[in-house]
Amino acid sequence: MWAAGENQGNFLGRISIRRNQVVSMEGDLEDLEFFQKKISEQFSDLLRSSEKEPHDNLPPLPLPHGNHNQQQQSTEPDAAVVETVPAEAFLSIAWLRKLLDAFLCCEAEFKAVLLMGRDPSHIVRSPLDRLIPEMLDRTVKALDICNAITHGVEAIRHAQKQAEIAVLALQHKPFTEGQIRRARKALASLLTSVVVDEKEGKATERSWSFGRRTSSSTASKGRHLSNFRSLSWSVSKNWSAAKQVQAISTNLYPPRGGESTGLAMTVYIMSVVLAFVMWSLVAAIPCQERTGLGTHIPVPRQSGWAQTMCGLQEKIADEWKKKEKKGSSGLMEEVVRVEKLSQSLMELLANFQFPMEQEREAEVAAQATELAETCRKMEEGLGPLQQQIREVFHRIVRSRAEVLDMLDQASKASSAHNV
Repeated sequence: MWAAGENQGNFLGRISIRRNQVVSMEGDLEDLEFFQKKISEQFSDLLRSSEKEPHDNLPPLPLPHGNHNQQQQSTEPDAAVVETVPAEAFLSIAWLRKLLDAFLCCEAEFKAVLLMGRDPSHIVRSPLDRLIPEMLDRTVKALDICNAITHGVEAIRHAQKQAEIAVLALQHKPFTEGQIRRARKALASLLTSVVVDEKEGKATERSWSFGRRTSSSTASKGRHLSNFRSLSWSVSKNWSAAKQVQAISTNLYPPRGGESTGLAMTVYIMSVVLAFVMWSLVAAIPCQERTGLGTHIPVPRQSGWAQTMCGLQEKIADEWKKKEKKGSSGLMEEVVRVEKLSQSLMELLANFQFPMEQEREAEVAAQATELAETCRKMEEGLGPLQQQIREVFHRIVRSRAEVLDMLDQASKASSAHNV
């Protein structure tokens, strides 16, 4: 009787384990479907916003006030300027902030699926024992890109300040030779600063604020976080933002078979989202060495959740190909606008004799007013954008630390079981 009872207990135990596994699989499938829906919703909203104002349809520069063949312009200097860039124009500061919001929402949903209420032993089973370390390695590279993007925003701020100097110089009419000289000097500095800054690192050595996790790591969450407290860095001249993005997307393949309906698929989707967002940021904001960035990251076209992301990728890639040929410093809408206006003003301020003819003077004033409006938008938007990049950086840091702690718990539990 005792042997029979033992066998019955073992049998019931196996049935219980199997039932828990089935429940867990069903829960993972529900979580996956919910997560895919959230991804699709977030990027659908971004795709709708992207259709508002492509770069090629930027409003034309103001016509000379002296052109009598055109309708008389408004006497209000800012009346036609306010609408030059819609609030959420594609790749504008507002749109990029919306992209980062989408990433933060997706990341929060992903962490809830991966960690909340889950037995640590679940994330060390195959294929997660391979996929999660790969994901953690990608997050390290993403932190590196966040650092570079922060540096790029500072470069844009410098360009903005130069534009503001030019605007101030052209504030009063009739223009004097000193005003024109100051404006031209500021505009020349603007047109070269971001491009030079993109190609040349400001330091020759790189300072890493983090390291890779080893299999024997037993560090606490506090120690993990202490490695990621600062966005400041120095970068070597051979560092490449494009290669960093390519490294994030390396070996990014969808799970197959039974793995495609569970937690492994959720990890894969979040890795794709991470790669896409980092690629978009590098395309929009000046970064060191972006040659080859036009190469697409592997977003699965056949997957329903990825359709809108594919649409966005096509649009960004098309814009990049056009701008890359012209040596543009980035795809950010406001930067494109400032570059275009600055180049036009440089042409208008060249090769003329004082006093400047009235028609040309009116055209310079109109474009200076538009440049001032663009600078205002940059002043309002760049600070919040930079703060949001910091938030993404620290969110990745915290989530990475939590995953590492869960892996440590699973390792300790496994060691205790084997003793």
